[in-house]
Amino acid sequence: MVGLVRLLGIRFLTWLNSLGRATVLWANAMWWLPRWEGVRLIVTQIYYVGFLSLVIIVLSAFSIGAVLALQFYTQLARFGAEDAVGVGLALVVLRELGPVVTALLFAGRAGSALTAEIGLMKTTEQLSSMEMMGVDPLKRIIAPRIWAGLISVPILTAIFNTVAIYGGVVVGVNWLGADPGGFWSGMQEGVEIYEDLVKGMIKSAVFALLVTWVAVFQGYDAPPTAEGMSLATTRTVVISSVLILATDFLMTLVFYGDF
Repeated sequence: MVGLVRLLGIRFLTWLNSLGRATVLWANAMWWLPRWEGVRLIVTQIYYVGFLSLVIIVLSAFSIGAVLALQFYTQLARFGAEDAVGVGLALVVLRELGPVVTALLFAGRAGSALTAEIGLMKTTEQLSSMEMMGVDPLKRIIAPRIWAGLISVPILTAIFNTVAIYGGVVVGVNWLGADPGGFWSGMQEGVEIYEDLVKGMIKSAVFALLVTWVAVFQGYDAPPTAEGMSLATTRTVVISSVLILATDFLMTLVFYGDF
């Protein structure tokens, strides 16, 4: 029993130590305000983590929107409520699926790449070489990637929402024959800018912070070995996914729960 308590205590202290180091890393990186050179680095990282993630975001969004429209139409047609397909699709996408699925895809594609890239820099001692030359790796490597993630994820979420709704239109209106007037009018009447769109974008910004924070820390803190990089990349995807889902529940409870 004593051994179990000691083991749990060691695990908790190790986790607390990692959380503290991750917080210090993030705070030092975010304290840096980009100038012209920093803006160029951020734009470059936006291309790598944002633009290169666009294909999987668009394909996933269209598929999800099409499936949702098909499911909504199939079920609502039993009650003669086909006009509610538009509002149901929009609310589900804007409130939940858009921010959550975009963040999960970003974590799997860009988050793992960030961890592997920074971990490789550490393994090949590029970060140590920068410090010896008087270049701060936090400003040159970490900060631009965090800012790029914070900018890219909300934009990708907006694209996901748009494409998903378009996919729903293609299936629900063009294929299944739902009334386009009822589809769009129901969406316009049921969707509120702040309650649905703005709060969904707030979720995406929080998810962007979590994913980039985890990704850069896991890469920066990874042991300089092939096995260490592999474990760090896996931890990035797993930890980011768990944090996204847990945070989504808490934020949904705060935004839409009745207290």
